Amino acid sequence: MTNTPAACCDEAGALPAGREVHPSLVILALAIGGFAIGTTEFASMSLLPEFAPALGIDVPTGGHVISAYALGVVVGAPIIAVLAARIARRTLLVGLMVMFAMGNLLSALAPSYHTMLAFRFFTGLPHGAYFGIAMLLASSLVPRDKRAGASAKVLTGLTVATVVGVPFANVVGQVFGWRWSFAIVAGLALLTAALVRLYAPLGAPIPGASPLRELGALKRGQVWLTLAIGAIGFGGMFSVYTYLASTMLEVTKTSPALIPVALAVFGLGLTIGNLAWAWIADRSGALMASAGATLVWSAVMLALYPAATQNLWTLLPVVFLIGSGGGLATILQTRLMDVAEDAQTLAAALNHSAFNVANALGPWLAGLAIAAGYGLPSTGWVGVALALGGLGVWAVSLVSDRRRVRAVA
Repeated sequence: MTNTPAACCDEAGALPAGREVHPSLVILALAIGGFAIGTTEFASMSLLPEFAPALGIDVPTGGHVISAYALGVVVGAPIIAVLAARIARRTLLVGLMVMFAMGNLLSALAPSYHTMLAFRFFTGLPHGAYFGIAMLLASSLVPRDKRAGASAKVLTGLTVATVVGVPFANVVGQVFGWRWSFAIVAGLALLTAALVRLYAPLGAPIPGASPLRELGALKRGQVWLTLAIGAIGFGGMFSVYTYLASTMLEVTKTSPALIPVALAVFGLGLTIGNLAWAWIADRSGALMASAGATLVWSAVMLALYPAATQNLWTLLPVVFLIGSGGGLATILQTRLMDVAEDAQTLAAALNHSAFNVANALGPWLAGLAIAAGYGLPSTGWVGVALALGGLGVWAVSLVSDRRRVRAVA
């Protein structure tokens, strides 16, 4: 995508009066928001060894703080998408980023474990709606056969955060205190709000848009199946990532200074995988086949993790490969654009609810395995089970799709 200015159509398909839009600048502004979200979402996992003792809790209990954020995403995404159906996308995106900034600032000031739980839940509320609406806006600026790529570029903000933002936040947390990490994210969120207001087209609400029409997405079986693939299949990555820092300290016996390196390696894999799988999906035109291949890849890579935890030089390559399976998010986001029909806002937001069900499910199940005495490396086997579970739902969706096609024919 180039910086060539283009007359940008609003959601109704009409051209705003004399307005020229640079698609790349719009997507860059949206990606910075993704960077802020990715930094706080993943950095909070890596900072578990820092904030858990400060709040008077152990590491497994600290995992509940991660789950609180994820549950905020799950709850907030559909509610905001439905209630805001008639709000112009730019206005809504700016508001969501301001809300996200407030949540992170409150998290930085949290005096106790229970207030931290509440503030992380509040911070998660705008997450899913922001990504869903941002990806819809980005996809509306490019031809149909480049939608996955446009969505991937927005999500690249999140994946780059895992390479740069998360390790930086981890270093800041270790040197200056974990509260500063959340404060920095609040500043990034406010910057995003300003850039989106400056570069994104205002557009107009979709004709006929209403909460009732958005709720129509919930009547479509393929929407639910697509969401379930992400909710289960993506949990494997989170089961490993949440406890990666603790695993490195207690099992691999590395220095805390090497944790940001491992986080950056994971983020590099996530970034490359996100762009590569989106390119494969766009080039092949086979979204479902690409989704299935991603889940198989993730299951295999996660199976390598338990043995790899014994040595840093085996751990780092496997962490990179596990991260590369993250391209599933973009593929499922694009599929939802097809199966949701005229209720795309809710479906797009629900995709991020689904991935944050995975964000809650993976750490919870992994925590149970650790508490049961199976050890930190067992998080890899929990991940394998979740990836295969997602593949099972994928198979059901594929069979259902083929039956529907045969029935129409």
